[in-house]
Amino acid sequence: MDRRHIGRSDLTVAPFCLGGNVFGWTADEAASFAILDRFVESGFDFIDTADVYSRWAPGHVGGESETVIGKWLAARPGARDRIVLATKVGMDLGEAGQGLSAAHIERACEASLRRLGVDRIDLYQSHLDDATVPLEETLRAHERLITAGKVRAIGASNYTAARLAEALGIAASAGLPRYECLQPDYSLAQRGYEAELEPLCRAEQIGVIGYFSLAAGFLTGKYRSARDAAGRARENRVAKYLNPRGLALLDVLDAVAQACGASPAQVALAWIIARPGITAPIASATSVAQLDELLGAVRLTLAPEAIDRLDAASAGGIEG
Repeated sequence: MDRRHIGRSDLTVAPFCLGGNVFGWTADEAASFAILDRFVESGFDFIDTADVYSRWAPGHVGGESETVIGKWLAARPGARDRIVLATKVGMDLGEAGQGLSAAHIERACEASLRRLGVDRIDLYQSHLDDATVPLEETLRAHERLITAGKVRAIGASNYTAARLAEALGIAASAGLPRYECLQPDYSLAQRGYEAELEPLCRAEQIGVIGYFSLAAGFLTGKYRSARDAAGRARENRVAKYLNPRGLALLDVLDAVAQACGASPAQVALAWIIARPGITAPIASATSVAQLDELLGAVRLTLAPEAIDRLDAASAGGIEG
C-alpha cells in the first residue's frame, strides 16, 4: 500500500500526522497556532484530533482541541485546503453523550464541524468500538454524512481485529462505506497491533496511523524514573513503561540514536515510518522546537541492522 494514501481513499498525506490532543491543553492557543503554522510551512498536511480532546483536563468539557484548530483555520485564509483534517467521535462527552449510535454520530459530527469552522471532515473516525450498537447502524450513519458531503472517508480507532473484520464484512455485503483507516496504540513500547491487526490491515489495504507513537513521551528518553514523571501531565501513562524492560529499550534506543546522529524520539518515529503497512505515526508537540525535532524523523532512514536491534529490544512490547 502506498503510505501516502489513507486506505483506498484519495486523501494524500505526508508520512507524519500531527496529534492535536495537546491543543488547548498543554499547548495554549498561541503555542498551538505557532505549531500548526510551522507544521504546514514545513510541507506537512495531516492533522488529527477528536471531539473529546481534552475533557480529561480540569475544567475542560471536550472540544477544546477542535476549537483551537477552528480558530487557527479562521485566522489563516486558504489553510483549510492545505490540510487533511481528521477527527473522531464516540468517547464520553458527559451531557453531550457518547457511543456510536446513528443519532450520536450525526449530532457529534455537526458539533465538530461547528467547532472546527469547516464544512467537511476529511477522515471521521469511530474513536472506540461500541458493542451496544449494531455495526451496520454505525456505518449507515457514516454513509449519510459522506453522502451529505460532510465527511470524505471514515476510520476506526481502538478496534480489535475481529471487530474490524466484522465491520469490513458488513460494509462489503451491505454496500456501505468501509473503514479506510485504523488508529491503534502502536510504538516500540506497545506492539500488540502487529499480532492480528497488522496482517488484516495489510491484506485489506487499510491505512494505519498509530497513536502514542512515543508512548506518551517515554520514548523521548526524558522519563527514566518515577521522579522524572512526577507531576507531569502524562505521569500515569508513562509509569507503566518504567520497568526493567522499558529501561533496557531506552538503552538500545539511545545507542541507535547516537550512531545515527539523531534523537531517541526521531529514531522511535523513524522505526514506525519504516514499518510496512504504516501510513503515518501520530505525534504531538507542545512547542515549535519540539515539532522541528519530531519532523526530523521523516528524513531519517534507519539501517536494517538498527531496525533489527530495536525489534529485538522491543519484542512483544514492554508494558508491565
